[in-house]
Amino acid sequence: MSETRLSFKEMCAKFDVTPRTLRYYEYIELLAPEREGRSRFYSPRDVARMTLILRGRRFGFQLEEIRQWLLIYEKEGTTAQMEAWVEMANRQLGELHEQQTQIETAMTELRQLRDEVQESLLKEK
Repeated sequence: MSETRLSFKEMCAKFDVTPRTLRYYEYIELLAPEREGRSRFYSPRDVARMTLILRGRRFGFQLEEIRQWLLIYEKEGTTAQMEAWVEMANRQLGELHEQQTQIETAMTELRQLRDEVQESLLKEK
């Protein structure tokens, strides 16, 4: 057994994910561990992919977007993958900006309502 491979349990611990998550990523073909009997072993390639998957999730990308992006590398190479990444990042930045605007609006409205209620409570006393 190669020292560079991680077991299922080691992979879960390294990335702080549940076994269910790791199995799901395999099921939707984001990861393809080597199998020996019932055991799964993850190569450095799988570790790198998992790093990218979790980074993409943190940025708000959908798993299917991440899967498609990873497939580009396999089919078209690094340049095509980087070009696709720039497009995805631009789109996601737009979505995050919109969410930020919505959150700021909600926070402003909530503060105003809280202040009005607090003021009315003070008037009652």
